[in-house]
Amino acid sequence: MTGQSRPVAVIVDGYTTGNFLPPAFTAIGADVVHVQSSAELMTSMTLPDLSAYRANIVCTSPEAAARVLAEYAPVAVVTGQEPGVEWTDRLNALLGLPGNDPASWRARRDKYEMIEALRRAGVRCAEQFKSSDPEAIVEWAEQRGEYPVVVKPLASAATDGVAVCSSPDEVRKAAEVVLGASDIFETRNREALVQSYLAGTEYTVDMVTVGGKRYTNGVSRYRKRLQGTHNIYDREDLLDPASPEVAALVEYTSSALDALGVQSGPTHAEVIITEDGPALVEVGARLSGSLAPEFQRACTGVDQAHLVALAAVRPQEFLDRYAGKVFSRNRFGALVITATELDGTVEEIDPGALAQLEALPSLTNLRVKIKAGGRIKPTVDLYTSTLGVHLATDSADQLERDYERVQQLKDAIFRLR
Repeated sequence: MTGQSRPVAVIVDGYTTGNFLPPAFTAIGADVVHVQSSAELMTSMTLPDLSAYRANIVCTSPEAAARVLAEYAPVAVVTGQEPGVEWTDRLNALLGLPGNDPASWRARRDKYEMIEALRRAGVRCAEQFKSSDPEAIVEWAEQRGEYPVVVKPLASAATDGVAVCSSPDEVRKAAEVVLGASDIFETRNREALVQSYLAGTEYTVDMVTVGGKRYTNGVSRYRKRLQGTHNIYDREDLLDPASPEVAALVEYTSSALDALGVQSGPTHAEVIITEDGPALVEVGARLSGSLAPEFQRACTGVDQAHLVALAAVRPQEFLDRYAGKVFSRNRFGALVITATELDGTVEEIDPGALAQLEALPSLTNLRVKIKAGGRIKPTVDLYTSTLGVHLATDSADQLERDYERVQQLKDAIFRLR
């Protein structure tokens, strides 16, 4: 609006960890306006807290939204969650703001287009095929003649629908499951994707980019196990930036982001170090889904949401302080991701078990994902994990003791009917 004294930033689809963006912008003296890219809010995710925004704009197109937003003279448009990737890119272009080329938005949203963009750029990547026909997907796997392969939706998240398949029957079943469902963003899966299996250790690489220049705010190593066709995640450990794999992961991920046209904004990449070197699993052009700002601040001194806000409102300050650099690790840190075999309705959260979890010496953040009255069922993906427990401490031994205690309490916290 004319005469406003505080800069205004726009957040598109501020679901889940996008809820950390409004307080980050407020902390650096900016207001936020929310843009909802769908006619109705997507109830499959944690909803945006619309009370944190000056306004919530619901339009049928980015062009219509841009006309409304022009009144606020925004300084930046950022993505809150993956459904907003296309609108973010288009709004930045329509408003004359720095951002990513909207002509290539699919490479930053569609997992097939993402890997093909890497292939065209000569960046190491998986082999792949997509189809709306399960039998065509089976035929590709059989002709390739090397199992396992990975079947997944084209544009979901939280390992939704991802299956590691070791036979034609498993491939067929996994493809049918994907094609018979919607993704977590409530969009019907019209095609399924099958890719070669990347054997090796998986890592996450989180970055924030301004004008093609990046700061790496975290690199973590996953620990997981294969149960049937599903990868069950156990924990995510923040690495020492001096670890030998970090430099290779940062270099590879930056090359991948260049190939995907990422010139601006946050990214959360999953990368596997294979025997041939790092290879991308996928990248989300948004904040890390496991972001807990207090945990990142405790471990590295700065969190990704703050970095996004700083980059949007004061880009030169971001470049001066962070461009080309890698985080420092001040504490040992891990995210514990708990799995369960429980199946039923949660009657209540056990107060004694909850108190014991909250008393862990290294606890910085505890997320109980299933509330009283909610359904708990055996874990098959990140979406059906039960707790997210962030631990940060000066002692590696304390971290391990607290990890073991989480494992002892993870089911006791849920009382079933």
